[in-house]
This record gives sequence, C-alpha cells and structure tokens, in this order.
Amino acid sequence: MTSMPIESPVALSGPVARPTAARVIAALTGRDLRRFFRQPSRVVGSVAQPLLLWVVLGAGFADSFQAGGTGYLNYFFPGTIVLAMLFTAIFSTMSVIDDRHHGFLQAVLVAPVSRTALVLGKTLGGVAIALVQAVAFVALAPLAGFSFGSMDLPFVFAVLTLTALGFTALGFAVAWWIDSTQGYHGIMSVALLPLWMLSGAMFPPGGSHRWVALVMRVNPMTYAVSAVRRGLGGGVTGGGAGLLSGVSPALELTATAVFAVAAIALAVGVCRRRA
Repeated sequence: MTSMPIESPVALSGPVARPTAARVIAALTGRDLRRFFRQPSRVVGSVAQPLLLWVVLGAGFADSFQAGGTGYLNYFFPGTIVLAMLFTAIFSTMSVIDDRHHGFLQAVLVAPVSRTALVLGKTLGGVAIALVQAVAFVALAPLAGFSFGSMDLPFVFAVLTLTALGFTALGFAVAWWIDSTQGYHGIMSVALLPLWMLSGAMFPPGGSHRWVALVMRVNPMTYAVSAVRRGLGGGVTGGGAGLLSGVSPALELTATAVFAVAAIALAVGVCRRRA
C-alpha cells in the first residue's frame, strides 16, 4: 500500500501578496461611499441642511442686501455649495474616530499598507461624497438665478474637487488626534465655520473692517468661494459682487490647489507620527 505524498503547508499557502496602494485606496473609498448611501437620513440631511440655510437666510436678507444689483439668494448660493463641502468633510472624517473605536483602523494599521494610502483612501471617499452633493447643488443653480449657458462647469468642479480635498484631508488630520466625536465636531465647527463666514460667502469681501479684510485675503476659503461664484457666472474679470478684486481665475485655482496639497501633506505627516 502506497501512501500519498503530503504537501508542505508552505507549498500550499504560497507567498502572501502585498496589497497595492491603488487597491487600498479604492477599497477605503468604496467603503465610505457604501456607508454613506446606506444611510438615507445622512444623504438627505447633508443636502437639506445647507439648502435650508440658503432659503432661510436668502429670504431674510433679500430686502436689505445690496451689492451690484445682485439678490441675496443669488449671492449666497456659491457660499452654500462650499458650506456643503465643509459639512461633508466634517461628517465623513468623523468616521476615522468610529473606525478606531470599532477596531477597523487598527486592522488597517497592522496591514502592510502605507500611511499615505490610508490618508488618500479616507480622503477620496469624502471627496467622492462631496462631489455627489455638488452635482445636486449645481443642478439647482437656476433657482438662484444662474444660467447653465453662462456656467463654466469644468472650472466649477475643478475648484470644488480641490476644496473637498483640502477640507477632508484637514478633517482627517484633526480626527487622527481626537478620540471623541463630540470634541472633534466642536473643534471643526469652531475652527472652520468662522473661516467660512469670513470667506465672502455671507457678505462681500470689499468694504469690511481692516482686520476682516485681511483675514479674508489670507483665508483659502475666500478663493474657493470666489472661484465658485465666478464659475457659476458671477463675474469674469473680478469686478462682480463677491469676487476678490484684482484676483484672476488662475490665482483662485492655484490658492485652492495649494490649500489642498498642504492639507494632504499635514494629514500624511500626522498619520505617520501618531498611530
């Protein structure tokens, strides 16, 4: 009676394939997208909250706002889109804290995965969600007085993509250090909402107090709001209501891109320094 040869466990298992950065990024991005669309209340709330704010404030300031003959509903709409990007960044990167509490983050960290891939995967998930919301808001732009014929949609979505990248990466960097969702939400709201208010979203940059004008000039959100307003048809040369005077579209796009790159670099640096 002959015995069958037994293969060694090493031969059966074979070499373990190291996951590529692209696969890790795609997996993390897809996971965040699935989590988002499986929560209908989150989908509705992320769009309804900024939209309701636009309607209420737009109606309330309609009679008292005067800026180059522009109605407040028209003026406030680009800032509302940027606010939606901000809300998306806050709520999408809050999942970093939940993932840590549920052990998912620790499982990713012990895997042969680079920290850069982890940051990009979580960040691009938030960016994808933000762009879905941006499409919905841009589709509603005619209600604010914008015409599809005058929109520069490639410019608008390029700016919104860079804005979402910057906000989400910055949110990731903060969430990496905070262990409480309440504390994270409080820090993000206190730090970012005032910058949004001082971005030209609620009132024009010109004619403000000196310190307010200075903050607006160095605030990266100001360039994002101005660029979105320009792309939707608020002005071409920079002289329209809400546009930064003396600032070209190229400078607005560059400033938004620099903010996005700096935020990603910060997130990667924080992720590498602390687990």
